[in-house]
Amino acid sequence: MADASGPGPSPTPGDDGHPAAGLTDAQKSLRAQMLATEHWSLLASRSTTQSEVLTRIAIFLTLVSAGLVTLGVLGNATQFRGWFGVAALGVLLLLVLLGLITQQRTTNASLDDLMYVVAMNRLRGAYLDLDPGLAPYLISSADDDQAGSERTYYAFGARRGQILASSAMIISVVEGAVVGLFAGGVVLAVGGAIWLAITVGAAACVGSIVASMFIGYRGYRNLFELHEPLRTTRRG
Repeated sequence: MADASGPGPSPTPGDDGHPAAGLTDAQKSLRAQMLATEHWSLLASRSTTQSEVLTRIAIFLTLVSAGLVTLGVLGNATQFRGWFGVAALGVLLLLVLLGLITQQRTTNASLDDLMYVVAMNRLRGAYLDLDPGLAPYLISSADDDQAGSERTYYAFGARRGQILASSAMIISVVEGAVVGLFAGGVVLAVGGAIWLAITVGAAACVGSIVASMFIGYRGYRNLFELHEPLRTTRRG
């Protein structure tokens, strides 16, 4: 005979259909401890990811600032002639590559953060299975579907400009500006007119920003297409 205090097999729903209806108090307590441990692990992982990506963003912005200052110093030293064009393109190319790496890490971190939110929503659903009376005290969602994640992110409603003010958007704009400068510099280096360089640079800047937004949105959609939620948000 199995020990009643152990976790035991997964219970079958009781007459009321509740998943935890067949659990003893000891089993519920043990499950609550295990769920809380997993919850704290997800919180720590989320905090570490956010801290790391913010550090990466700060490094990139510092390098962009240093690169532009370097170009200014080189310009004064060479009177913007001779080897200045080659040096400028080299510095800008380096910043473009570093920006792409930082941008990719920021996108991955955003998707990781979404995964942590979905996972913690699922744990809240497990808490409610153990004690449905907790529902009125939870601001974040206990549903691990797309609507549930949006409720957790925007507990008091989505705010205008929230996406535009995000870290991913800041990196996209800065990277777009660097890409535009590099593209315009290439046009000038091959003998193109100023107006053509400005046009190509502006188009490259806008294209870079739009492409980064599309890639981020596609990753967001793919995540929920692959995810199978345990609890779905009730409509109406």
